[in-house]
Amino acid sequence: MGAMSVASLAQEASAHPNWPGPGQLFVGACYQPIDRTPEEIDRDIVIMKHAGFNVVRMGDLSWDSFEPSQGRFEFDWFDKVLDKMQANGIRVILDIPGLPAPIWLHRAHHGIDIVSQNGTRLPPAERYMDNISDPDYVREVGIMADALTKRYAHHPAVIAIGYDNEIGNGFMSYSEADRQRFITWLKQKYGTIEELNKAWATQRWSRRLSSFDDVDLPLADGPGPPERYLDLHRYWSDVTVDRLKELDAIRRRNMPDIPSISNLWDTASRRGFDYLATYKSYVSFGAEGFYPGDPISGALGALMTKGDLATPIWFNEFTAGGGGFYGTPGRSRMYAYLGLMMGAQGILAWTFNSHLGGEEQALFGLVDHDGTPSWKVDEFTRIGSEFKQLSKLGFPRYTHPEVAIAYSFDSFVDSNPNGPSNTTRQYFRTSYTEQVQGAFEPMFRANIDTAIINIGHSTLTPYKLVIVPADYVMDAASAKAIREYVSEGGTVLMTAFSAKVDEHGQWFDTPLPGLLGDVFGLKTNAFCDAKALSFELGGDLIETRLHRYEVLEPSTATIVARFMNTGDHTPAVTVNKFGKGNAIYLATESHPSAIGPLMNYLQTVAGVQPGPRTPEGVYARIVDGRTLFVNTTGEDKRVPIDGVKKGLISKRVFQKTLILGPMEADLIE
Repeated sequence: MGAMSVASLAQEASAHPNWPGPGQLFVGACYQPIDRTPEEIDRDIVIMKHAGFNVVRMGDLSWDSFEPSQGRFEFDWFDKVLDKMQANGIRVILDIPGLPAPIWLHRAHHGIDIVSQNGTRLPPAERYMDNISDPDYVREVGIMADALTKRYAHHPAVIAIGYDNEIGNGFMSYSEADRQRFITWLKQKYGTIEELNKAWATQRWSRRLSSFDDVDLPLADGPGPPERYLDLHRYWSDVTVDRLKELDAIRRRNMPDIPSISNLWDTASRRGFDYLATYKSYVSFGAEGFYPGDPISGALGALMTKGDLATPIWFNEFTAGGGGFYGTPGRSRMYAYLGLMMGAQGILAWTFNSHLGGEEQALFGLVDHDGTPSWKVDEFTRIGSEFKQLSKLGFPRYTHPEVAIAYSFDSFVDSNPNGPSNTTRQYFRTSYTEQVQGAFEPMFRANIDTAIINIGHSTLTPYKLVIVPADYVMDAASAKAIREYVSEGGTVLMTAFSAKVDEHGQWFDTPLPGLLGDVFGLKTNAFCDAKALSFELGGDLIETRLHRYEVLEPSTATIVARFMNTGDHTPAVTVNKFGKGNAIYLATESHPSAIGPLMNYLQTVAGVQPGPRTPEGVYARIVDGRTLFVNTTGEDKRVPIDGVKKGLISKRVFQKTLILGPMEADLIE
């Protein structure tokens, strides 16, 4: 089925009669009634209602509770819980629990078992040890999803549907059936064995394939050439995306007015999938599990789930503590406000009750193991109370970013191939993800809204500036998008390590950056190491923490800055007029110490509006003429303001200086 437009998805999300629309915020928790007795459920709902919760997420991880044996469904127990939530004014995100698959399904259909690289069958010992490419799995998950969505298509408590909790965090399987499915995928992609041989460079090391029957599944853990490793991950990505599209088709058939809000995990290390190239065909609202280690990486992850959707962000799981960590008072509230600043609409604590058993028994929830509400219930009660007031003051915040940062699943995979003999890892000394964050961090610190997009699958025209950090794989669609965007008046900043290999993961045999040399007006074929690099820009000396640089040879590009400590003071930054726009190249890694000092230059060239000025660790956004400030640090922060202002959250009056306590937030008139 074709992708829906962003406008259509937003309209669809608000079309359901129970959907409250854009003017409401949601605070609640993930809840697993399968762990609770009827009496405990009643007590839990009393706690939720007293806390002011208006949403829960239920159904995830519970396939065998809905279908205890093949074809025998039991819904009465869940009906009662849904009815109680509805009676107490609590809305429900209903998850289709396609992962993990029940043990009875594994016993009935052995193809659903994972087979390791060495051919060993692995029992389903933990979550997500399911072969979701197996046709028996595909059929049975469809039957279960169809039954579930038909049952609750008209239940007034249900406001959204989620798919396959944390899909992406699964395992690759190596059965003969998997190999045959991979071969079918390769035939569809390449057509002939000759094209596959070219794409995989099989002439190297005498690895030519005589027919598709010669194909083995590339080894996820290595060794193996990067071209095959890239296709392996693309194949498993397509498997994952196909499952999501199939579930979305069932939702559209049975619950056409109810949107999808799914807790997906596209960046999971075991497999992952290409979310940003595909999400508009199965996502109404970008959503994720939010467990930030720090504000910047947490914000980057959240915005990667939003992409360029017009709808707000949902945190289907939200930090209440952590694995083996009980929690810090005020931390969840601070991150709730940081999320609100980025455009969040809903936060659901993971989890409501601390689990007595299983893999997450030391991941502490809002209610302690003995059933006693912890201080975290009070903290989320406060969040809910404050958010209820803020929903009348322009929240959730609908963002209109002027800056976009490119993120590519292919570059993520291909820049870190498997196996000890791959030299790409030595070339990419700083990981791709770190370099994407290196571009994002200065923007976030400057309080500038930023979208994270796949440039080959997005419209670039809304943005004044597009940053392309270390985009190692440059496919034709992405190159075309950059070329047309700059030609029509846009500004692009590309950094070193970009456009080095084609869509097959092979280095371009043309001057670099591949497919874009004329756009940037230069070539770069050499890279070197130096002591900590510095360059001069606008009369200021910029000292970075970087050591590796590319030697740029400008043709039509103008040199904006030169390195001060390289042999020939080679160009550090160039700009090329191409059509109506500007193509800027940074000759070193994407890192805050290099991109941060370029901020004023980039804003001037691209015409990006500056964000509010704040001290280190304080972030801010303007919402309907008011400014939301969030102090993410553990110390008091002072922010200069004009005149006398009132804090609508703190109810305090400030004169010339806003004082924010540790992990505090305030909305200033």
